[in-house]
This record gives sequence, C-alpha cells and structure tokens, in this order.
Amino acid sequence: MKTGSANLPLHGGKCPAWLFSHMKSLCKAIIEVILEEGGPEEVLRRLSHPYWFQALGCVVGFDWHSSGITTTVCGALKEGLAELGPQAGLFITGGKGRTARRTPQEIIAHADRHGLSCKPEQLIYASRMAAKVDSAAVQDGYQIYHHCFVFTARGQWAVIQQGMNEELGQARRYHWLSDTMKSFTEEPQAAICCDYKANTLNLVSQLNQPLRELTPRLVRENPDHLLMEIKSIQDQSLILPSSHSIPRSSYLNKALYAAYEKHPHDFESLLEVSGVGAGTLRALCLVAEVAYGAEPSFADPVRYAFAHGGKDGYPFPVNEADIEQSYNTLERALRKARAGQREQLQALKRLARWHSTAVQVPASPIYHPSTRSIHQGKNRLWQPRLFDE
Repeated sequence: MKTGSANLPLHGGKCPAWLFSHMKSLCKAIIEVILEEGGPEEVLRRLSHPYWFQALGCVVGFDWHSSGITTTVCGALKEGLAELGPQAGLFITGGKGRTARRTPQEIIAHADRHGLSCKPEQLIYASRMAAKVDSAAVQDGYQIYHHCFVFTARGQWAVIQQGMNEELGQARRYHWLSDTMKSFTEEPQAAICCDYKANTLNLVSQLNQPLRELTPRLVRENPDHLLMEIKSIQDQSLILPSSHSIPRSSYLNKALYAAYEKHPHDFESLLEVSGVGAGTLRALCLVAEVAYGAEPSFADPVRYAFAHGGKDGYPFPVNEADIEQSYNTLERALRKARAGQREQLQALKRLARWHSTAVQVPASPIYHPSTRSIHQGKNRLWQPRLFDE
C-alpha cells in the first residue's frame, strides 16, 4: 500500500443536499461490505490510498478532479458511518476548518463512549503530529485546512488532510497510514500524488537527515547566540532563496526560547514544541546550512472512473435511480450474507475481480522508487477495485 497526496484544482460551489444524501448511503454500503470482508483495518488501508479514495469519490457521484471531493467524501463517510462505524470498531473524526480543530475532543468522546484498546492520548498525538508535519515540516506552499482522522478501537489510524494554494488555484491531499509508517519524521508518506511540482523544503525527506540532526541541537544552545547568528547572516546581504524567508524577530525570539526550554532531543520533539512552525524551521535550516554546510534538499515529494456520473454533469449527470439501486444492492447482499446466503456478495466480488483484470491499467501513473513519486498522465483513468483480496 502506497500512501501519499493528491493535487486537485480548487472548485467553488456546494454539494447539493439530494446528492449528499445519496453519497452518505452509498459510502455506508460500500464501507459496510469492506468491514464485513476485511474489518476496520482494511477500511483504513483503502482510505489511505489516494487512488482508491479518488475512485470512491467518483463512484459515489462527485467530481473526479475537484478539490471538494476530499471534504465532501470525508463528510459523507463521517455522517453515513456515525452509528455503524463505532459498532464495528471504526471511528471518524475531524473535518474542515473549525471541525478539524475539534479532533482531539472527538477522539476523547469516542474513547469515553465506546472504550478503546489504546490510550486516546496516543491517537491525539498522532493526529497532531500528522498535521504538524504536513504544515511545517513539508513546506510546499499549501495551507492545511482539512484534517480527517480515522481510527480503530485497537489504535490503528489513517489521516486524510488537504492543503490549499490560492495563488495556484490548487489543493493538495495528504494520506497517512499508521501500519506502514516507521517514523513521523522520515518519509511518513510512502509517496505523494501531484500533477504540479515546486521547490519544497521537505524536512522529513531522507535527504534532509543532517538537518533533522542539527536543528534540535541548535535550539538546545543559548537562544541569544542563535539569534545573533541569524542576524549576522541577514546583515551580510546574502541573496537568500525564498524558502529561507525568516519570520519577524519577535515571533522568532518567542519560538526559539520556547524550544530551548523544552530542550528537544530529536527532530520529532522539536516539531512537538508549540510555536515552532514553518518560519522557525526555515531559520534553523539557514543557520545549519551556513554554519555547518548542511545544504537542504528542495525536492517536492509528489505522485486517479465514474460509475454514477458527476456533480457538475461530467461525464454525465448523476442519475438518482442508479445510485440508489447501487447501495440497495449492496445492502441486500450484506443482509443475505449475514443470514448465511453469501452467493450475491461473492458474485459482486467476482465481478470486481473480472473488471479489474479485464480493463488494463494504463502505463501512467508510474511509480519511481528512486524518487518515491508517481506522475499522472493526461486523460488517464484508474479503474477502481472495490473488492480486491
């Protein structure tokens, strides 16, 4: 399973209420089938895959290339699985804007109401670190505004979050999966999907390991010495790259003293310090580059199908009868399977396997292990596999 992010153009407008109602029902039916066949861990695995998540948005009738697919599909999953999810040990928290900031409170509420096999503090930490890494350690020009944290009663989790670049008119989506992540601070995403690439200060890249070692060492020194070093570099009138823009001195002073008091022992501990954001990390990288010769890498870490039409009528308008028939069929198959009659559910699985093998997946997107990127070719559509084994 390769996790990562997806780049999508910003689209305005709002999902019609009638369509969102159908999306909730179909999302619920699809996830219920996966829960029946593979359990909540399999749901996390699917959601963490940007291709599968994109296909899910297409299948339930949303636009294939709209930024709204992230917020709308996550909202449909959260509302559609509000009762079924906790019963199966699957919990969906967070959302867009203010709702994202309430993620810790939602995690605690689920823990109090349903009981978990892990401590809720561990899940809260994972949620916060995923958001901090993608907003401060991966400086790609996208401001995170959507954060969806999905977890199981056993403590496994997945993250779907999205950032916005208003200047480019683009949104970028980030996926995480706890089972495949070795560290919060070394390439926690196995790949990142995107059509648009730019210079990116990616401090969790393997190439930037020297910076991750030097920056916590720097903040353990007297902040006065560090501030003098930064001022000295600025006074030399060097032509610095835009990625090294330094925040105002009052903000930087406060952040450096806060980090010094915490005395972080490694880069993850430094990221955890409140107030240490993108600007503070850029300043530390500047000192590390000038004083220690640790030159940073600025490589952007980058890497989707319709079943029921699309919200904007492309490639054809959504047909309510068709989408309703789909989730009713899935629900009937589930009811029969639970009664011991699994023929219809097995038939759906065989159909999915036949479809995935009968339709050749195009050569693009291509995975490049050396760069950990996948580039999406134009006019190529990935065929969704809802029941793979």
